[in-house]
Formats: sequence, structure tokens, C-alpha cells
Amino acid sequence: MPMISFGRPTHLSFWLCAMLMLPSFIISKQYTAILGHLPFKRNCPLAFVNHRHFHKTGSLHLNRILFDTSEIDEEVPSANGDGSNNAPLATVTLSKDDYRTMHVAKILGLQNGDSLRAGSVRSPEQEDNQLAGLITDDAIVTWLPEGKIKKAQPTKNGDPPGSLQISIPQPPNTSLWNERNSTIIEDGAVDLSDTASVSLLLALPRPLQLGRILPMVSQLGIDQLVLTNAKKVPKDYFGSHIFRKPEVLRGLLVEGLAQSGDVRLPNVTVTKRLKIFMEDELDAMFPRGEVARVIAHPQRKNVAENDGVEDEVNTVKRMSDIDFPSGVPRRILVAVGPEGGWDESYELDMFTNKGFQQITLGTRVLRSDVAVVSLLALAHEVCATDPS
Repeated sequence: MPMISFGRPTHLSFWLCAMLMLPSFIISKQYTAILGHLPFKRNCPLAFVNHRHFHKTGSLHLNRILFDTSEIDEEVPSANGDGSNNAPLATVTLSKDDYRTMHVAKILGLQNGDSLRAGSVRSPEQEDNQLAGLITDDAIVTWLPEGKIKKAQPTKNGDPPGSLQISIPQPPNTSLWNERNSTIIEDGAVDLSDTASVSLLLALPRPLQLGRILPMVSQLGIDQLVLTNAKKVPKDYFGSHIFRKPEVLRGLLVEGLAQSGDVRLPNVTVTKRLKIFMEDELDAMFPRGEVARVIAHPQRKNVAENDGVEDEVNTVKRMSDIDFPSGVPRRILVAVGPEGGWDESYELDMFTNKGFQQITLGTRVLRSDVAVVSLLALAHEVCATDPS
């Protein structure tokens, strides 16, 4: 009697049936939602899967919608005819594919007449621009439908119906920069009470890391940012697209401001010669009698040859131990080196001769982004501490 094996044919039949049923499974509309999460490309046979590409940006956390003063509409809607002055201070119209419009529609889901937090970015050269540095929590959303869309509200899938108009209300619902930050003291001088007290001198990291550091720096808040060369910094880092296209650098800083809700851009200085900057520009930008200067460097240890006991080579300070100039508000300049550290025989002596106090975060060698965030957080803490 011939022997019959059911194992192998049974498996072949199963896979044959699966292959025959697969096309009907894919084409069925009830499974398109599942396929929508798969990374198919446009040239794939399953091209019906819908892909939406935002306006050249990734996912951003916008705790305040920021805009540049150049984006403010030239014509502002007039007041109502009932005698009340309801005309906004300014309006900004953003295109349908702008990442901020996408954020308001998809993430916030705001409707016509809803309010949101908004502000205008203020850079150091905009001292005379009255509309730079506006901050409001009561900006009004107005959707402007485009094309076949008639309803002035986000669509069912969350897409914006058209352009977005943001109306900035009149004071006191909007805080003006000069009114918010300038106060007149007894002798008639102007005191900028909200000026950032921390500045950063950073040896240029790798361009990829710099792209991560810049939003972090503006989130924490600094007054001056100096990007400089150092012995262990490759010269080709200055050829990065971040420096070839100034709008890229500015955009990364604005990204951090939108996260923190601030509107003040730091003043950025790029120098390829550290020694010349230290000799010619340092004292003018950071007077020794007004600003505490500190340099961060890993703490080194020696191991004794005989007993293997670790000895600290140099006793260096922690951030909480630094000395500030007396009689002036606390301000600090923090110098952070490359990942390989400052050159110990030349650069450290140059900083020391310029009045920099050496501090450390310990014996660990940290990446530039970790060191910058840690040091800036500590610097803000000591500046906010009551000297008494």
C-alpha cells in the first residue's frame, strides 16, 4: 500500500491559498487604514496609500506661535462700525502649507475665534522696531478657506481649510517689548530688567550636534552666543550649511524660542580665530568688572604608581563656588570646549590669563550637547541666587 504524507502538501496548500487571497485583502477598503501605517513609496504598486508632506519641517513643539516682523500684514482690518475700537494691533497671514498653520489645525485643533499664544521674534538689531518682541496669550484665529473648501474650519482629517490669519489684540492684552522690559530708575537711566544674564562661548561642535544644541540654547535663554574655533575643532566645520545659510541658524534658534515661549533671539558672533577674539573683542563684549568668566574643563586625576590611590591634580571649582563682580547684577560667560576638551597647555592658560575661573562637572568627558545644557542650567541657577 503506498504511503501518503500529509505534512508537506498541507503546508503548500496553506501558502498557495494565502497568496491567492492576498490581492483581495490588499484591495479591500476596510484594510486601507492598516496599510496607511506602512512605509510604501509613491512608485510602489500600492500607490493609493495617501502620504502628506508638511512644509519642509519635522514635528515641532510650539508652545507659542512665533512670526517675524516681516510677516506682519501691511493692511490691518479696521474697527467695527459700532463705535468700539476692536481693530487688532497687527495681523499675520500664514499660508496653508506653513508648519505653523499645520500645527494650529492638526495639533491644537483650533476653530474660528479661538485664542492662542503668539509673539513676534525680536533680534538684537531690532531695537527701534515697535512690533518686535510682542507677546500675547489672546491672539485670535481666523481661517480663510481656499479652493473647493467652503467651511472656515479644519477638515475632518485635521487639514487646514486654507490660510491662517492670526490677529494680535491691542494692549493690555498684548505686551509690548519696551513696556515689558524697560523701567526708569531714580537717575533717569533705563533698566532692562528682563535681559538674559547668561552668555555662552562655544567651541564649534560637529554640525549635526550644533543643529541639536542651538534650539536647546535658545530654550534655556542666553544673551550672547559666541561660536569659535579651537585647536581640536576641524576647520571644515565652519563650511556647514548652518553658516552658509543664515536663515537655517536663525530657524533653529526660533525653534527653541517657540518651545520655551520666549521671543528674544540671542546675539550670535562667529569667529574663526579664538586668540584674536580673546585679545580684541572679549573685554568689550564681556567687561571683567561686570561679567563673571568661567571655563568648563573635565577634572583630571592621577593614579599613584605604588598604591594605586587616585589623587586630584588640580583643585577646581564648581559652578556654585565662582566669584562674581560686586556691586552689579550677576552676569556670567560660560566657555565650553570641544568634546576633546580645551588644549591644556595653551588654551587653558590663555583663558586663565583673561580672568576665567576654571570649573568642572566632574571627571566624566561629556558630549558637547550634554555639557552645554548642564552648564547653562547651573549658570542660570547661580545668577538667580540671592548674593546675601
